[in-house]
Amino acid sequence: MLLTIKEMEVHPRPFDHAWQPGEIDFSDSSTRQIGPVVASGVAELIEHTGGQVRVQGRVAADLEADCDRCLAPARFHIETEFDLFYQPAGEALGEDEVAVDESEVEIGFYDLPGIELEDILREQLLLQLPMQRVCRESCKGICLVCGGNRNEIDCNCSTRSGDDRWTALESLHIETHK
Repeated sequence: MLLTIKEMEVHPRPFDHAWQPGEIDFSDSSTRQIGPVVASGVAELIEHTGGQVRVQGRVAADLEADCDRCLAPARFHIETEFDLFYQPAGEALGEDEVAVDESEVEIGFYDLPGIELEDILREQLLLQLPMQRVCRESCKGICLVCGGNRNEIDCNCSTRSGDDRWTALESLHIETHK
């Protein structure tokens, strides 16, 4: 859904929509949409700012990602509010490096004709996911020896503690003290 600047010049642009699984691309984040993404809010052009846009609203979704410990599907229900500011990319497009001052750190940039709402929602949902995505807090993970999911099987594999990189030095140590 394109939030066009031309439309916002006339009046604020409200939105209230549900995107079904597959309509928002999460493919490069290893996250999958398993239910509708529901968002509502308003986008408006802020007067006397040279084209600055404010997009505020609320988004809710059910997402799934692989558990970081056992690789089983881990589900997350996300509900969050957002209040974002964007300004035209303008003359910064032709430069390789652009200095950004402290006040611009919280501001995004857009190109005409406007801003894609799906991109905003995708970003807001991914930011709300935990850094370590686990299926449950008590997840035992994968066995380092046999590769089995230790939540599903009780393997009797034993792991030798220590660092194999030091084994060559152990033989040198023994020979010098004989």
